[in-house]
Amino acid sequence: MQKPVKAPVLAASALGAIAAGAAAVLCDTAPYPYALRRLLDIPLPLLTPRRLDVLLQPRPGEQVLEIGPGTGLQALHVAPQLGADGRLDVVDVQQEMLDHVMARATTRSLRNIAPHRVDATALPFADGQFDAAYLVTVLGEIPARLAALTELRRVLRPGGRLVIGEFADRHHVPLGTLVRLANDAGLHLVRRTGVPLAYYAMFTPCTQPEHLR
Repeated sequence: MQKPVKAPVLAASALGAIAAGAAAVLCDTAPYPYALRRLLDIPLPLLTPRRLDVLLQPRPGEQVLEIGPGTGLQALHVAPQLGADGRLDVVDVQQEMLDHVMARATTRSLRNIAPHRVDATALPFADGQFDAAYLVTVLGEIPARLAALTELRRVLRPGGRLVIGEFADRHHVPLGTLVRLANDAGLHLVRRTGVPLAYYAMFTPCTQPEHLR
């Protein structure tokens, strides 16, 4: 019979999680260092995969883009939902992160993830190529945020979905700032979930008035 977990053990685990979170904040650099990759597997409050799904709505057969997959916490959740006919393209500037994601994908027999070592401000994709795109706690690490959002707007099809997740670290992008940048890039806010310090926000490409086309 398994012994019940005692309160001191639970307290120690909680303190460990808090310490890990504090280390992530204090040691955070851009891009997030591969040496601290284990911290990326700690789930963030309110930025859960389920909440991501509500806004992203990944469907079988779709082509989806992720910027900054880290160790694959979201990628390994989204890719199976796209099915064999869909594909998840993951973009990162660190080859170590991409290799880590692909190794984990292999252990799960996921064959619909394609890695690309490129900068988010110069995406090697065609206009309107993706049904949806997302980035979680990544935008604040990109120096040229407007350029990255403009590129995301370019590669999204009309009516496509862009989901951005932000959490309270030193690279946090407040929702008001994000909305202003998104508007400048030709994206408009549709919906958000969470609280100001931990939120997901969904955008779609703005429709240009007919007389301006």
